[in-house]
Amino acid sequence: MKTAFRQTFSEVITDPSRIAIAGIDEPVISQYFETINAGNFDATSQLFAAEGMLQPPFEAIVTGETAIAAYLKQEAKGFILLPQQGQEALESDDLKSGDTDFLVWGRVQTPWFTVSVSWRFILNSNQEIVFAKVNLLASLQELMHMRQ
Repeated sequence: MKTAFRQTFSEVITDPSRIAIAGIDEPVISQYFETINAGNFDATSQLFAAEGMLQPPFEAIVTGETAIAAYLKQEAKGFILLPQQGQEALESDDLKSGDTDFLVWGRVQTPWFTVSVSWRFILNSNQEIVFAKVNLLASLQELMHMRQ
C-alpha cells in the first residue's frame, strides 16, 4: 500500500477546502478534512458522536465535542490536511454492530514541516465519528529534520 501511495501523492492538491479521497465515498470523512483545513474546529467537533474520541499522535485520547474543538483550536491552527487515498477496513475486532472502519493516507502540512500521516475513522450507523486516530508515518530522516 505504501508504494502505491507514494506514487499517487505526487498529484498536486490545488484546493484543500474541497477534499476528494480516492477509494473513500463517505461525506463525513471529507467534511472532517475540509473543516479542519478551513480552521472551523467547532464544525469538525460536531462531526463526532457525543462521546466521540480523537486520538492524536503521542497524546491521550480527547473525548467529546467540546474537548475535541478545544484541542484542535490549540493544536491544529495552520494545518492543511491532504488526504490522498483510503479504503474501508475489511475486518476489525473492535467494531460495534453498525459501525464502519475506514483508513486514509496522506500528508499534513504544518507551519513548520510536512509529514506523512494515516487516519483511522470509525463511524456509527448515524454517520457520526465515534473514533478518529492520527498516526505519523514519518521516516527516520523526516523525524530528524523535524527535530532541528
